Amino acid sequence: MSSSPTPDALLGPADVRELAAALGVRPTKQRGQNFVIDANTVRRIVRTAEVRPDDVVVEVGPGLGSLTLALLEAADHVTAVEIDDVLAAALPATVAARMPERAGRFALVHSDAMHVAELPGPAPTALVANLPYNVAVPVLLHMLDTFPSIERTLVMVQSEVADRLAAGPGSKVYGVPSVKANWYADVKRAGAIGRNVFWPAPNVDSGLVALTRRTEPVRTTASKAEVFAVVDAAFAQRRKTLRAALAGWAGSAAAAEAALVAAEVSPQARGEALTVEEFARIAENKGAGAAGPVDHKEPGPQ
Repeated sequence: MSSSPTPDALLGPADVRELAAALGVRPTKQRGQNFVIDANTVRRIVRTAEVRPDDVVVEVGPGLGSLTLALLEAADHVTAVEIDDVLAAALPATVAARMPERAGRFALVHSDAMHVAELPGPAPTALVANLPYNVAVPVLLHMLDTFPSIERTLVMVQSEVADRLAAGPGSKVYGVPSVKANWYADVKRAGAIGRNVFWPAPNVDSGLVALTRRTEPVRTTASKAEVFAVVDAAFAQRRKTLRAALAGWAGSAAAAEAALVAAEVSPQARGEALTVEEFARIAENKGAGAAGPVDHKEPGPQ
């Protein structure tokens, strides 16, 4: 391991503003850009993410590099995915200038994270990111799906999105993001972040969400796409019973009822009461009225 970086390697408020001015960067709402300007906050994120010296971390939306530098202090390797042309061009130079002894451990992928299908170097073991609020959930799910080697994830998102992701069945905010995240991982809230550590300060609070990859996948013969289709249908009309909400998915209300009964789920229940395992059982039993209930003991394809 190379020697530790100097204490002033991280970006402070003045550094962030100077760097932005030099690059002619104005944070845009369109891309949900709010740059972290507090070194203590990024170090706290790295600690909360439990980044280890042997970790290969992927970061989405590194911006000017505040979190990137803190991750490089702690991890073996960091790959940052940045969509913005100017920011992507500048980040390697920032890393080389502020942390030259770790520059060889850094890689940049200039791309939209939603289109990333592979990363250079060793497979990532952790995902740590300050996700743009407008695309946080689809980006998170895409990365977890595309890179099964990611064991631990810590993302900073809008506080209410954090609540949704970490919600359990029965919660008012439990919904599609909660169930789909739980397909991949155990999810929990991992802290709150104040507005004053960002530039510009957002008009919403932020929260940290920790996700630990399931050691065993959901036990089901249904595919992920089949399970997610049930989830989407169940929450498209939240106030309806599952018998009514799944009528379109099953072909009729009667067919939906047959699938639900075969899956041992009440047709009068609503989506917000169900676990991901129950959604998987419903998916397995589509068409159960004609074929009878399905055995759901074997793990399905991921």
